[in-house]
Amino acid sequence: MTPADIEALFAAADGSYRFARWGRPIVPVVFGVEDTSLATIKGAIEAVVTLAGHPMAETDPELGVNLMIFFFRDWEELPQVPNLDRMIPDLAPLCARLAAAGANQYRLFRFDPAGAIRACFVFLRMDEHLSAVPDDALALGQAVQSMLLWSERAFADRSPLADADGHLILRPEIAVLIRAAYDPVLPGAANDPSHALRLAARLG
Repeated sequence: MTPADIEALFAAADGSYRFARWGRPIVPVVFGVEDTSLATIKGAIEAVVTLAGHPMAETDPELGVNLMIFFFRDWEELPQVPNLDRMIPDLAPLCARLAAAGANQYRLFRFDPAGAIRACFVFLRMDEHLSAVPDDALALGQAVQSMLLWSERAFADRSPLADADGHLILRPEIAVLIRAAYDPVLPGAANDPSHALRLAARLG
């Protein structure tokens, strides 16, 4: 993976470089799934967090939980979730826009004063496409996409996952990149494309 490849993975909509990783222990909670799926999702999150060498915790002292994953059937359901509109201003208009666009997923990040991730909201509308994705693939894919502030197009053409002799794994280059991104020597957030060079130097 070249510095240019890495830079493209963190390119904002306007083409600028925007990198961020979690700046605090991750405390996940999942809504709208059965217990069997819940175990799969939390297991995937724990696996990716462990890969990154980042901590998890039982509670966030400021927010209680900071990685919230919602599974639902229709965007109209989200504004009915108690108190969610307090955490996400303009939730109803956002859901209306996503419904009009036919979107089946959306991630919303919140950042601390240094620019690192302090919270992430993951919304998954279980349409025909997402419902056809195996639980383990869906869980691992969402865990990966919640670990860093990836470009909106980062995995549009190629999944971060791969099949290895019938076993679902992270693509090796993505796994190594996540581990490099959490190197404590590197900053929790960066807007300079030279950061991609520093990441590339840690991949080998």
